[in-house]
Formats: sequence, structure tokens, C-alpha cells
Amino acid sequence: MGYGTIGGVMGRVHGALRPRAPRHDVSKDGGPLQSPSTIRSPLILSNCSAPVTVLNRGDFCPALTMLPLGHWSCRLAARLSKQPLPISRSYGGPAVPHYDVVIIGGGHAGTEAAAAAARCGSRTLLLTHRLDTIGQMSCNPSFGGIGKGHLMREIDALDGLCSRICDQSGVHYKVLNRCKGPAVWGLRAQIDRKLYKQKMQEEILTTPLLTVKETAVEDLLLTEPDSDHPGKCRVSGVVLEDGSRVYAESVVLTTGTFLRGMILIGLEAYPAGRLGDQSSIGLAQTLEKLGFVVGRLKTGTPPRIAKDSINFSILNKQLPDNPSVPFSFLSEAVWLRPEDQLPCYLTNTNSRVEQIVNENIHLNTHVKETTKGPRYCPSIESKILRFPNRIHQVWLEPEGMDSDLIYPQGLSMTLPPNMQEQLITSIRGLEKARIVQPGYGVQYDYLDPRQITSSLETHLVQRLFFAGQINGTTGYEEAAAQGIIAGINASLRVHGKPPFVVSRTEGYIGVLIDDLTTLGTSEPYRMFTSRVEFRVSLRPDNADSRLTFRGYSETGCVSQQRYNRASLMKSSLEEGIAVLKSLQFSGYKWKKMIPEAPISTIKSKPQSALDILKYEEVDMAMLAKVLPEPLTKFAECQELMNRLKIEATYELSLILQQKEIEEIRRDEALQLPKDLDYLTIRDVSLSQEVREKLHSSRPQTIGAASRIPGITPAAIVNLLRFVKTTKHKKESVDKLSLNDQYLSKTDRLQKIEL
Repeated sequence: MGYGTIGGVMGRVHGALRPRAPRHDVSKDGGPLQSPSTIRSPLILSNCSAPVTVLNRGDFCPALTMLPLGHWSCRLAARLSKQPLPISRSYGGPAVPHYDVVIIGGGHAGTEAAAAAARCGSRTLLLTHRLDTIGQMSCNPSFGGIGKGHLMREIDALDGLCSRICDQSGVHYKVLNRCKGPAVWGLRAQIDRKLYKQKMQEEILTTPLLTVKETAVEDLLLTEPDSDHPGKCRVSGVVLEDGSRVYAESVVLTTGTFLRGMILIGLEAYPAGRLGDQSSIGLAQTLEKLGFVVGRLKTGTPPRIAKDSINFSILNKQLPDNPSVPFSFLSEAVWLRPEDQLPCYLTNTNSRVEQIVNENIHLNTHVKETTKGPRYCPSIESKILRFPNRIHQVWLEPEGMDSDLIYPQGLSMTLPPNMQEQLITSIRGLEKARIVQPGYGVQYDYLDPRQITSSLETHLVQRLFFAGQINGTTGYEEAAAQGIIAGINASLRVHGKPPFVVSRTEGYIGVLIDDLTTLGTSEPYRMFTSRVEFRVSLRPDNADSRLTFRGYSETGCVSQQRYNRASLMKSSLEEGIAVLKSLQFSGYKWKKMIPEAPISTIKSKPQSALDILKYEEVDMAMLAKVLPEPLTKFAECQELMNRLKIEATYELSLILQQKEIEEIRRDEALQLPKDLDYLTIRDVSLSQEVREKLHSSRPQTIGAASRIPGITPAAIVNLLRFVKTTKHKKESVDKLSLNDQYLSKTDRLQKIEL
């Protein structure tokens, strides 16, 4: 095949898309000339002697462009029609034509992927159409939540970026699900949009081995496939907008909502991946030509409201937690004290809101479309149609410390702008509210995630990885989780190392990827604790013990500082549990020492301090007070005290669950051949329906095959027998081959002696 491109012009990718900034003069070294039209950024690169120069974008705004309601449609159409070419510039490294890993897109998946690949030791290039949109929060100003908070902790355990940056940019921190056990607590924070983006850009632009280039991508370079891996071809680089080529050993594609993206408001539609950025049509067509199965999804965002137009005094005020719980294991505390954080407010819809929606539903193309939307974050129109005569909560969330905008969580809508204004002003506290930017819907293409492996590499094209919404997910956290895994594996692929796979017994990331690659999705996939079988084992507090050591030893993506910190915590926990188990007294004595706890005095068998710690009324500080000599040192660190309490709470459940995990891991250890042709194989008895399902999903293990809907127990037994027989035959052949080699070598030695 040789080097070539597929489909001619591939179109623009998320993070490498038009519309573009006006052309400016460029100096001989490729940078912009100093003039009043340029601004100097405070971001100083560690491997660059001069500060980064960022072009002034003038009237061009990022995803959250604020537009007045009057003549809104005309102004948007005019904006989308302007497509001047951007300047191609590089920051953070030499402009070389060959990299180990190329990441296309500067969103949440792209930034985590780029940073992870660089931490693994690969020379990495991040391609983005605009430097100033790196780290952009395109929708809600928050991270975390139920299930999502677990993903944040696991990303952090692998030395990801978003958790640490959230601890430096949040304005309201709260743990959800407190009424339940700590295994399902959901860490969440409202984030300052501007500050988060600034911190993320600082991190990305100063990461060693990472170069950022501001340009658009036109096409993929493809070459002959490697003979030792399945796939019809191998990606070998990308073609930039100016026709130049950048060669790479691996490419990670993060398109967000930009594949044939369409923005919809009322009955009007515009091609765009998000407000202010044009969609990628050529790329979607090219992926189809390569043989990828493409589906269609939709999502939306609510209008933004002027803060000074809201009557907060009559609304239910919600304060942050005190103390605030950080996302990152490396953070001792968040950057803001609880008393300095911003409150959120709660209001509700009413019958008038429902009336407006029902009377104007004929003016809403987005809701009438059959394209699947998010089940767990639906538009207000969808909620009213699905659940009539109900009141729905609306959370009024701040967008930043110095922002004048409020984000009405729960009011995603795509009604015409004038109808949106009527709906908003019919809600309590919002009677005089001013809409600064109307809500809108986005419809976009995604690729069936059953076309990727558990390392996120595609089956069809070798060394091409997908991460983020291109795989059918929704949410910053899901995108970031895929990004870090794709970045790690893209780097490992370059260096010829085995892929880094998180199983569903090891983390929420593993559940996320296994669900996608095994089951696929027909609606935007969102992580919840209910999707996870082993919730007691996969808690937010122990993500470091589950993933940090693997990340350090198997990938190199974890820093020495984080490894040392996780090692210290692990040894402290083990020592603390051992000491607690060794301290044993009768129930009578424990009751005398801690009278406020409901300790039974009837039991004749001695109880350990770990048993006493299981009582809800008892904590480590209380135990250290009554037994200071052995326990004081374990009460000096709040995190250690909390984790010892949690370990005590779940001790018996963990023992039982560990047996189930071991059974699952035995099934996962039985690998299915990567090149197995399920449609034609004759050595195993399978129905045509089962063959088609296996061919479509291409599970990598017996465990994954057993989770595919429609795969019968009989089919699993037959597959299991086939795997064991194949393994036995291979071992026999290998043994005979070794014997032949030995005999051949012996014969040669005998001839030499003669």
C-alpha cells in the first residue's frame, strides 16, 4: 500500500477545527509579529526561552460565546460562514516531522491523552485548532458526581491532570450520596471555567516531551499493516491543512461532538460541533469509507442567565461541605476555604413551564428527532414529555468567582429563543431573569465502540486509538478517563510493550471501557455506581492502591512523587489495620472505655479495636484517645483515619467480594485469539446468531464474551472448550518445536565431533 491518505480531505477534528482566527502576519521563525493585535500570555514554557504569544481572537469567541437574543440566528449563521485560515504554530518542542504519538484534539480526552503519552516517555504532538480552547468546559461548569467522582479519583491515581486542576479551580465542593456508604460517595465540585482552562493550559504547555501545534488536520496517513496484529492497515501519521505531513507511530483521535455535528435551536439548524466551531464532515465520511460503523447521538446545553437578574433571596440556598474533600490524592486541601466558596441555589419547574413546552413542541426539531439523546441528563422538553404533571429540580450554579453568569442545571432546552425566555421567567426566582446565551442542541456522529479493543485501539486500523465522545460517551469525566488510557496505550504500542488494560474488577474505568467495547451503546453512555458489580472494592478512597502501583510499574505514567506517596499510605494502612486487630478486649472493657458506643457486653469472645471501629459512633480519634500509646500516630493524618474507618466498615464484605473477583479474573485470563473468524470457524459449535454477535463485538476474553447480550451459556461452554483445546494444541506444537530444535542442535554437535 505504501504511504497514502484515505478519502482525500478528512475534514476537521475536535481540537483541530474551523472557524478560524483571522490571518496575521508571521515572523521568519513562524511566530506572529509583535503588534497591538497580539497579546502576551503569562504562560512560560519550561523548555522555551520566550513567553508564548497568543493571537487576539477579536470578536471570535469559544464554545460559550454569549449572544443576545435579538437577530441571534442571523449572527450565528454569519459567524459560522467566516472561515479564514489560522496560523500553524508550535509550542513546547522542535517542529520535527516525526513523533511517537500524535493526539488530535485539545478537549478533556485529548489533554489527558497527550499528557499521559508524554509522561510515558513518548515524544508527543497535540494538534489543536486554537490554543485558547485547550481545557474548555463546553457545557456544565462542574466535575464529578455519583460514579463520575470515582472516575476522577482513578484518573488521578494514574497521575492524570483534571483532578489536581479541579482542586485549584473549584468554587463549591460537595460530596454527594452521603446518606449511603462511603463506597458510593460521589465527589463533586463547581468549577471556575476561566481558571480551570488557564490551569490546564499551563500544565499542557509546560509538560516535558509534549509539543502543542495550532493547526487543522486534513487527513490520515496509512500504510501496510503489521503482520503480527489484526487490522486492514496501519496509521502512520497525519496530513495538516497546509499539506505538510507529520509522521507518527500512534495516533489518538478525540472528536467530541464534531463528527457531522449540527446545532439546533427551534426549527433552525447549523453545521457546528459546538457554538462557534464548525463540524467535521469529511472525517466522518472517511471513517465510514474505512469500514467503521457510524451512529448518531444528540445532547444539549441550557441557556446562560445573568446573575444580577436572579432573585436569590427567595430560593433554597445550598452551601459547600466543611471541610471540603479534594479530588486528588496529592492535595492536602482545596485552594478555597469553605467560607470563601460560592453557594448554589435550588428552584423548581411548575405547570406553566409544562404548558409552554407542550404548546411549542412543534417548534422544536431537536426533540422531535428520533436520534437518541442522554437518558440521565435529558432536556426539559424530554422530561416533560416523558414524565408529565411532575415538578423538576433546577440547580442554579455559578460559573466562576468573577463570572456574571449562572448555569441552570436541569434546563437544557432547544426551543426558539423567545420561547426560552418565556419558560425561564415563569420559574420562581427567575421572573426577571435575562438570558445571555440561549440553550441549544447538538446532534453528532459517533462510532460503535465495539470496534475498539480494551486498550482503545481500533480493530480496523492498527495504532489508531479513539477516546471520548467519539465512542458514544457523555461527560468530561468519561472522556478524560478514556483519554488517559488511550494516551498510555498509544505510547506503550510505540515501545512494543503490552497494553495497559483496567478490568472491571479493578476500577470504574475498566467498567466504562468494558461496557463500551463489549455491549456498545445506542445512547450517550454515562457512568453510575449501579453499573459496577464490585462497588465495595472499587471505592473512591482506595483508587491509588488499585491503580497507582500498576501505572508506575507497567507504564511509567506515574511520577515518583505519587508512587512514594501511595507507598507510604499503603504501608501506614497495613500497619494500622494490624495494630487495630492486635488490640483485643472484652465487650465489657470496651463499653467502659467508650460508653457512648452501643457495644454489646454479652459477647464473651474478645473484640478487636478494628471490630469496635465498625460501629458508626466510633472513629479513629476516639480510639486514639482511649488507647493513645499504640494509636496516636494513626490519628495524626485525617485521610489515614478516614481510610482505616472505611476498611473496618467493609472488612467482611471485602472478604466475600474478593472470592467473586477471583472467579471473574479466572474467566478474564482466558484470552480469545485476536484473529479468530467467528463466521467461518468450524472447530466450535455456535449458532449463526451467536457467531454474528461475536463477530460484531470481538470480545478479547471468555469473560467479555459472557457479557454480550444474546450469548447463551451453551455458547460460552463451547467457546471455553475451544480456547482450552487450542491452548493445549499450541503448547504441544511449541513443545515439539523445542524438541526438534534440541535434536537438530544435538545432531550438529555430533557431526562436529566426528
